[in-house]
Amino acid sequence: MNWGWFEGLLRAVNVYSTAFGRVWLTLVFIFRLLVYLVAAEKVWSDDQKDFDCNTLQPGCTNVCYDHFFPVSHIRLWALQLILVTCPSLLVLMHVAYREAKEERLREIQGDNYRRIYPNPGKKRGGLWWTYLLSLIFKASVDLVFLYIFFRLYKNYSLPRVVKCKLQPCPNIVDCFISRPTEKNIFTLFMVVTTCVCVVLNLIEATYLIGKRCHKYLEAGEADSR
Repeated sequence: MNWGWFEGLLRAVNVYSTAFGRVWLTLVFIFRLLVYLVAAEKVWSDDQKDFDCNTLQPGCTNVCYDHFFPVSHIRLWALQLILVTCPSLLVLMHVAYREAKEERLREIQGDNYRRIYPNPGKKRGGLWWTYLLSLIFKASVDLVFLYIFFRLYKNYSLPRVVKCKLQPCPNIVDCFISRPTEKNIFTLFMVVTTCVCVVLNLIEATYLIGKRCHKYLEAGEADSR
């Protein structure tokens, strides 16, 4: 899969992010996307090929693998990264809509037209809500995937040996997972970075709300004076 457009998306949305948002983008790009591309994909590339069970019964190994790995870590992480970065695309689309609207007004009314958005990238009005909702959505997606991983793989860990007694296995057979220690290390790393990203999203959302409330309080005090 070509992830190059993700890099372009993250670089573009960096222009309209707060300081917390830029830290989040750095974490996603370096500690999640690059680790996924450079290391994690290769670690899980042999997960089905080297999943061995101590039986020659046809179909037993495939059934046991499907039972213990209903969805691959790699595919879940890929889906998670796609869903987490999509809200940033909505922010860019909202800014592009503002810029296009300004351009249409300029073409109709001339260079001396009254600007609706002096700074289209300024987080005011609808763009503020779009940005805030994108933060909430990103944090929610990460939390949902953390729960999914916890339900599928207890405590986010893989054992060295699993016992399988599903049909068509003749009896209880031992199945061996390839490189479980290495996979557990990468899983823990991805879980920790995901938790850090969730915290950063919540901090940034709190910062935006607090800044907006402070602005309204200052405006109220000015009106009262």
